[in-house]
Amino acid sequence: AWKTYVGRPDTDAMRCNAMRILGNALRLSQQPEEALPVLEAHLALERRYWSHDENVVLTAQTNLANCLEDLGRHDEALVLKREVYARR
Repeated sequence: AWKTYVGRPDTDAMRCNAMRILGNALRLSQQPEEALPVLEAHLALERRYWSHDENVVLTAQTNLANCLEDLGRHDEALVLKREVYARR
């Protein structure tokens, strides 16, 4: 399914949603190493093109933090989660 969206522009909402779904699916399939770059790219896109939608950005940030926790990178995850909680 990802191949359907990969050629679309960065500003395409369906492409961005596909990245979110792929990243979370990889993480939930016990593949956090593969999920990490996808979730990082997804957060970067959300911040760049949809920064006006704070809930979308905060959700992407939480997804990345959860992945970092899965990888044992608790300090980095904590920083992201504190930013999320401070803005909610």
